[in-house]
Amino acid sequence: MMQSHLGKSIAQLAVLLQSGSLDPVVLVEETLDAIRTHSDQAIFTALLDARAKEEAAASSRRLREGRSLGLLDGIPVAWKDLFAVKGLPTTAGSVVLADAAPALEDADVVAALKASGMIAVGRVNMSEFAFSGLGLNPHYGTPLNPRASDVARIPGGSSSGSAVAVASGLVPVSVGTDTGGSVRIPSAFNGLVGYKASRGRYSMVGVFPLATSLDSLGPLCRSVQDAVWVDAAMRGREAPNVVRANPEDLSIVVPTNVVMDDVEDGVAQAFQAGLARLSAAGVKVRHAAFPAFDSLFQAVAEHGPLVTAEAFALHHRRLAGPEAQRMDRRVVARTRLGEKITLVGYLQILQVREQLIKEVSAMLAPNELVAYPSIAHVAPAIAPLEADDELFVTVNARTLRNTMIGNFLDWCGVSLPCGTGEAGMPAGLLLSAPRGQDERMLAAAFAVEGIVAC
Repeated sequence: MMQSHLGKSIAQLAVLLQSGSLDPVVLVEETLDAIRTHSDQAIFTALLDARAKEEAAASSRRLREGRSLGLLDGIPVAWKDLFAVKGLPTTAGSVVLADAAPALEDADVVAALKASGMIAVGRVNMSEFAFSGLGLNPHYGTPLNPRASDVARIPGGSSSGSAVAVASGLVPVSVGTDTGGSVRIPSAFNGLVGYKASRGRYSMVGVFPLATSLDSLGPLCRSVQDAVWVDAAMRGREAPNVVRANPEDLSIVVPTNVVMDDVEDGVAQAFQAGLARLSAAGVKVRHAAFPAFDSLFQAVAEHGPLVTAEAFALHHRRLAGPEAQRMDRRVVARTRLGEKITLVGYLQILQVREQLIKEVSAMLAPNELVAYPSIAHVAPAIAPLEADDELFVTVNARTLRNTMIGNFLDWCGVSLPCGTGEAGMPAGLLLSAPRGQDERMLAAAFAVEGIVAC
């Protein structure tokens, strides 16, 4: 019986591909077959059979001839349905864009990973227009969280298909977007590593937006090593420049307000156990209140969410026309709230944001990172959320609370698996740093990844 290569990390597959033990053509055929026959057909919205096979054949020739493009040559990747892929319409998880003109070129980051030898195998599902942290999609179906063993549970959003594709072992990595937590939330819910890069770290050309002052990108994968390799390739680098930190050189501050409010017992226990292991390994851990967190939510309550204002500006014509009837009712309701946000309110929230970014940066020592639970709870059941729109709104806000702080404060962040909570579902530890400190944060994540996991 032929050995399956599914469920492996990028690093594991790279060893096999570079050594000649595995042919990219075999790997891609196995991947495409697994996707087509998988029990959950809501994960992928489009398969790129012809492209994937063509790219795999080219990779195979390079590797046989000793002309490898690097460690990512021959590695499959899935793309969230926000990234332009040549020849396909970018539907953003919505049926209203199904008839949009096909993209004439790949998004810049899609082209960058192709240049590194990675093979695009398909587009994956998402919350419609990326405007939910839960991952439900009434048009293309909701991908099921593969870690659930009791009831059907949410995948997290908006990069739902990205997380489930990796957690199900169909691909080693998928690239998503993160405006309020859309990479880190589904990664935490599915027990993956999810890296939200600093805003502006990658080109956004060819990426369908949600809120341009908050939008960022990043990979969902199985290890920090994998994230580091993909990050370098997305920036057109031949090799990464991240060096694993020494745990004894690391300093972490844990906020005592907001982020620990109403955290499920199991999640809190997993997080605290992870912190205890970090301390035992020599990481310096201190606890402190962050008044800016309270100010942030007060400002949002007073002036309106920044993401809602910008999402409404993007979609206001669509909401005023017949297309609104074909959209997810929950997305329509949330986006329409942006109509109530005045220009004055929008400008004021931008001013508050700038002020709070400075305030928090001044609180942190030059080498400090921030750590707290990625999400206050594990992935909840789907059925109650489908049946009750008010519950959906409440749970969505609670799910986004911790991660959206990082978007508002312009941080980079990585969610690391740190054990399990209720029903044996994954919990995540979110490690964050100010904008532009990605290398330092990734170096720290390298060092603590194996420590916080149990």
